[in-house]
Amino acid sequence: MNTEDRIYQEALQVATMYYYQGLTTEAIAKEMNFSRPKVSRLLSHARTSGMVEIRIINVQKALSPLETQIQERFGLDAVHIVPAPELMGEVVWLERVARYTANYLNTILQSGQILAIAWGTTISEIASDLIPKRVPGLRIVQLNGSGNTYTPDNRYAANILQHFAQNYEASVMLFPVPTFFDYRETKEAMWRERSVRRIIDLQQNANILLYSIGAVDAGVPSHVYSKGYLDPEDMEELHREDVIGDLATVFFREDGTWDDIPLNQRASGPPLTLYRQVDRAICVVSGRNKVPGLLAALQARMMTELIVDEPTARLLCAQGGCYEDGAE
Repeated sequence: MNTEDRIYQEALQVATMYYYQGLTTEAIAKEMNFSRPKVSRLLSHARTSGMVEIRIINVQKALSPLETQIQERFGLDAVHIVPAPELMGEVVWLERVARYTANYLNTILQSGQILAIAWGTTISEIASDLIPKRVPGLRIVQLNGSGNTYTPDNRYAANILQHFAQNYEASVMLFPVPTFFDYRETKEAMWRERSVRRIIDLQQNANILLYSIGAVDAGVPSHVYSKGYLDPEDMEELHREDVIGDLATVFFREDGTWDDIPLNQRASGPPLTLYRQVDRAICVVSGRNKVPGLLAALQARMMTELIVDEPTARLLCAQGGCYEDGAE
C-alpha cells in the first residue's frame, strides 16, 4: 500500500470511529496506537478531502432576528448571516463568508444543473475553500469575459472556474472574450457568433448564479477595479454616471438603473434582468464599502439569496430601513 492509500484508509477509519461511533480523539489514539495530534490531522484530512460532509440542519427553520428583518425587508428567499467579530477586520470577514459559502454549495448543488459564476476576489476566495464532492452532470459556465490589455489569456478567471470544475468533477465552459470591448460594434458582432451564443445560452439557462457585488473602494479590493481592466477614461465615466457597483462587470446606479450606462454596451457580462429571472441568484458579500451597491441591488431585486458577514449585515440593515429587534 502506497503512502496516499495508507493515509486515506487511516483517515477513513478515524473518521468512522469519531463521527459514527462517538469516540473521543484520545480513545481513538489509544485504540489505534496513534498520537492525538495524528488523529486530529487525520480528521482534518477527512473533512478537507470531502470524505466527511458536515451539515447543520436548522430543524425549526428559525432565522436570527437580523436575518428575518433583511429577508422580509427585501423579499429574499433566504438570508445567511455568517458570524464574524467586527474587530478582526474585513479580511477575516471575507475568509469566513467564503468558507461558509463553500460548505453551503455542497448542500445545494444537484446533478444536471448549470452553475454560472462571476469571477472576482470574493469568488476566488470561495474557490480556495471548496470541499471535494462529485456532482454528476453539473455544468459550470463563466458569466463574463476576463481578458484585458494586460492579461488577454483569461488566466485569472480560468483558474477560478477550473477549480470549481475539478472540485465537483463538472464540465466547464469558459468565456474567452474581453471583459470590456473597445467598441460596441465589436461586441455586437461577437455576440452573433455561434460559439459565443452557445455560452450565452448556458448563462441564460443557468439554475444557479453565484456572484458578488463589485465596489470601486472596497476594503478588500474588487479585482476588476484594481488590476487594469478599466482605463482612467472609464473610471471618469463611472463617476459621471453615478455608478455605485457592478454585477459581473455590468454597472448600475443607486436606483438600480443600468441599461443606459455607455460602458455597459461594451461590457461582456449578462444583462441585469438575468438576475431576476433565474431560479436561484446567490449574492455573496463581505465588507462595509460594498453596502451601498448591495443595497441598490437588493432594492432592484437582483438576487434571491444573500450570504453576508454579520458586521456588513448590521450596516446594511441600518442603511436599508430594517432595524434589529424592531427598534429604529
